[in-house]
Amino acid sequence: MIDHVGFPVSDYTRSKTFYAAALAPLGYVLMMEIGGDALESGHAAAGFGRDGKPDFWIGGEGGLAGVLHVAIAAADRATVDAFHAAALAAGGRDNGGPGLRPQYHPDYYAAFVLDPDGHNIEAVCHRPA
Repeated sequence: MIDHVGFPVSDYTRSKTFYAAALAPLGYVLMMEIGGDALESGHAAAGFGRDGKPDFWIGGEGGLAGVLHVAIAAADRATVDAFHAAALAAGGRDNGGPGLRPQYHPDYYAAFVLDPDGHNIEAVCHRPA
């Protein structure tokens, strides 16, 4: 079980704004922000989550050399669709529109967007329609 994931971004403010909008349809909100003076890295961090726990973190350390893939569970297919639309409206780039991905399993319904740093962010629903 994954407790949380975190990764550096190249423009902290831009990415924080992007994720606040893109993750809202999934029920995620900005739950915690910690200033750089309180962290070992010296860079600010923002924790997004739902149900009282931040489990998706970004930090202002300056980005990654490669890209990261993160998939967030969605309650239903309409939520996957809403995530995709919100992420594109927030400046994300399409990396695979909402739809079935039967190569994974018959009910795998997902959408993929690239965040401002090119990270591949997915919303996925495993339930039948």
